[in-house]
Amino acid sequence: MWKYIVRRLFAMIPTLFGICLLSFVIINMAPGGPIEQRIEQLRFAGAAGGGMGRGGSESLANSQSGVSQDVIDALKKQYGFDKPLMVRFGIWLKNVVTLNFGNSFTYDEPVTELIASKFPVSLQFGIASLILTYLVCIPLGVMKAVRDGTPFDSISSFILFVLYSVPPLMLGVLLMVYFAGGSYFHWFPAIGISSDNYDALTFWAKVWDRIHHFILPLVCYMVNSFTALTFLMKNSLLDEIKLEYIRTARAKGLSEKIVVYKHALRNALIPIVTGMGGFLGVFLAGSIIIEQIFSLDGIGLLGYNSALSRDYNVLMALIFLSCLVELFGRLVSDLLYVVIDPRIHFDERNDG
Repeated sequence: MWKYIVRRLFAMIPTLFGICLLSFVIINMAPGGPIEQRIEQLRFAGAAGGGMGRGGSESLANSQSGVSQDVIDALKKQYGFDKPLMVRFGIWLKNVVTLNFGNSFTYDEPVTELIASKFPVSLQFGIASLILTYLVCIPLGVMKAVRDGTPFDSISSFILFVLYSVPPLMLGVLLMVYFAGGSYFHWFPAIGISSDNYDALTFWAKVWDRIHHFILPLVCYMVNSFTALTFLMKNSLLDEIKLEYIRTARAKGLSEKIVVYKHALRNALIPIVTGMGGFLGVFLAGSIIIEQIFSLDGIGLLGYNSALSRDYNVLMALIFLSCLVELFGRLVSDLLYVVIDPRIHFDERNDG
């Protein structure tokens, strides 16, 4: 087992390197980088100040003639673009070893501190949605499998497909209109993660305040993930019930509950485990649309704004951390197979 884990950890290195190299090249080769945006800002500022004061005509002439080469060279040096592409990647790779992602071009602060400041919001929603999704979908999938073909199965399937077909943007708007003081009820706050007087509240009042603000965004986070996981659980259990060892257990006179919940369910959970390694993804969970609608300052909105402003350091940090989390999540999924099914093992001859 330990040899397998070590081999997988070493195998992550070239994968992570390749992803980072490709992302770095694509991001840096894309037009409209931070230098170009800064030059446009200088030109706009020069044009805006062109009609002001006695030096207006001179400023206008400078704005029309463009930014001098000295200014461009200074900007390249400031942003680190005065070196060849692969040299910059080497410097970035060397700094990443110490988790130094540089400073954000937009926010003018260390990237690690910037991500850490957005991290709690996305983490809270990620953990809550992950736990609630599995707590709901696994029992619901088991119930649908046990009652396959009944009205309960048909009605629940219809509801799940309707929920799956609703875009998060539309759902968020509808929830705000109907339940957040839009046109009907004012049961929940429309934006933010806490009230303005949050710091003055008691402990339990703070807990309730957070829950109150969480409900609508959390529904949007979770609703699309219900359907796939529920049907995966149902179909996995139905396939397991049809196998020969289940018929043998029934022939021995075991009750249906013991056959389903003790023998079939454990093996039916194996496909579910494949996605459970994704729980590490809650550390960087974020939704651009949901965070934009409910004014949540999280990782998703940070990535979106960084892409718009060509904040390369923030983008590369998010890509690196996301890939790292995904690779470790896949390893955790493989290890969870062994926990669910002891027949599965890893040795020197079989990597799983």
